[in-house]
Amino acid sequence: MFHGGWWSLIRADESKGKAKIDRKLLLRIMAYARPYWGNIAIVLIAIVVISLIELIPPLLFRTLIDVVIPQKDFRQLTILALAMIGIPIISGLIGIVDRYFSAKAGEGIIFDLRQEMYDHLQRMSLRFFTHTRSGEIVSRFSSDVVGAQNAITGTIPNIVTNLVTLLSTLVVMITIDARLTILSIAVLPLFLLPTRRVARILREIRRKAMEYNADLSSLITETLSINGALLVKTFGRQRQESERFRDINENVRDVGVRRALVGRWFFMGLGISGAIGTALIYWAGGYLVMSDVLTIGTIVAFAAYLTRLYGPISSLTNVQVDFATSMVSFERVFEYLDLPIDIQDKPGAIELSEVDGLVSFDNVSFSYFSVEDRQPKDANGGQPSYADEDKTKSVVPDITSRWALKDVSFEISPGKLVALVGHSGAGKTTITYLLPRLYDLTGGKISLDGYDIRDITQESLADQIGIVTQETYLFHDTVRANLLYARPEADQEEITAACKAANIHDFIQGLPDGYHTVVGERGYRLSGGEKQRLAIARVILKNPRILILDEATSHLDSHNEALIQAALAPLMIGRTSLVIAHRLSTILAADNILVLDRGQLIEQGTHSTLLDQGGLYAELYETQFKGENLEID
Repeated sequence: MFHGGWWSLIRADESKGKAKIDRKLLLRIMAYARPYWGNIAIVLIAIVVISLIELIPPLLFRTLIDVVIPQKDFRQLTILALAMIGIPIISGLIGIVDRYFSAKAGEGIIFDLRQEMYDHLQRMSLRFFTHTRSGEIVSRFSSDVVGAQNAITGTIPNIVTNLVTLLSTLVVMITIDARLTILSIAVLPLFLLPTRRVARILREIRRKAMEYNADLSSLITETLSINGALLVKTFGRQRQESERFRDINENVRDVGVRRALVGRWFFMGLGISGAIGTALIYWAGGYLVMSDVLTIGTIVAFAAYLTRLYGPISSLTNVQVDFATSMVSFERVFEYLDLPIDIQDKPGAIELSEVDGLVSFDNVSFSYFSVEDRQPKDANGGQPSYADEDKTKSVVPDITSRWALKDVSFEISPGKLVALVGHSGAGKTTITYLLPRLYDLTGGKISLDGYDIRDITQESLADQIGIVTQETYLFHDTVRANLLYARPEADQEEITAACKAANIHDFIQGLPDGYHTVVGERGYRLSGGEKQRLAIARVILKNPRILILDEATSHLDSHNEALIQAALAPLMIGRTSLVIAHRLSTILAADNILVLDRGQLIEQGTHSTLLDQGGLYAELYETQFKGENLEID
């Protein structure tokens, strides 16, 4: 069954749900920083040193105006000039050290976060991937992780720097003149007033921007991949897809403009507040100078400190905005990290090193649908109309669901070949998904050599099973790399033997770079039959004890099919094989035939036995298989 946690998350994400920024979230972020406390400590020390060093120049200005120039002291003038050059050099060098350790800590934290999310999603079952757009996943790894990275390497260090700068500047300003310092901070409410509202607005804008960008990534991934582009072209939907992209692209553009405009109004307000404070200081300071209370140098130094005061105040008043928007990225990343793993190894799960291959299904039931997905009913218990999709959103779903499998029981002896037959949707593929535990069954029990597969580690279970599906997937890499995915330690001799067995070696040798030829995205540089033979070679190289073949020769012509069948025949000897069969040649070779209909096993036996029964198999034989020309030994 579905786990409500991650399924509700996906739906909440689709409905633009929001998470809170709270102490728990902040503590969780800090936990990722714990391994890098040493680097962070160096960064903090560097920030303090830089802030203290940068307090010196205004004092030098005061000395220059009030002492050196009136006294015409050229020696001290030279010293001051050298100091003015040396201070930024020293500050810059310390800044490089600061930046190095800051980047090392920040990038390390993001590395850990990104790796943890990838590892976590790798452990998710197929159910998650069938209900999540690939573009949404890409968006979490790109824009959201980058946003979190900006928070670690930008926002948080800026907060610390501004705090240290503000406090140290206030201390020096108070020692110069407390009256002017009080006047300087009198405008502080002008900085604080707009912050709360703007923070909320920009936070919502940031979340919308992320959602629109995720929509954009999904559309690009779906329509500009090879499969998507082929579908668009063959149905002549280029114009409609361009319009759909335009709509989403306009959303991205508009939210970007709105974010820029709100930010500009906000910073304009901060700038005006700073200008008012500076004007007050010059007005009051000018009056005190004319009253012989302060010197001109003191006012110049004080004015210089105003920049160091109002700059950090502006940044810190904006910190709620920056911090809130950057936390959205962490929220979205943590949403994925918090998805429950619906298929996990039990504590103390068995590690199978060798198996005989005895497979048993005992009253196995399975549904692809959860409570959230099950067929909704209207108020009278009937099926609602789907003409208006919005009307079904508030309809309470029925408790029952459509079973992909219902109380299916059978056994495959070690080394035997079993064929699965039945109409489309009968449950054949579901059986091949449940055995390697790509999905967890809803009821019943599946055993391998007497062990419940839920008591076996997923990794060791996968090591024992080789699968060739109808839809062959190849990486955008070389032929050799795709083959080695089955067994990375295999040598060239073993690779060649596997390819010869799958009747693909001669073809590979004829490619421009042989085994080092790149097959293209999803292997689209190869024909369907070539891809499938390559996939079969990959499984042969793996050398598993259990084979699952989803009509592995369906894309081949009769000549190549015969060659592949000949290659698979010795491969299946001594191995348990489960084959979804649509060809009579496969069925006749089977030790047992399982006939499925609407998720139930209704017949099983040999070809001749099932024909004599005159049931569904006999019907399938008459309508699908009888016309095939076969030479049977």
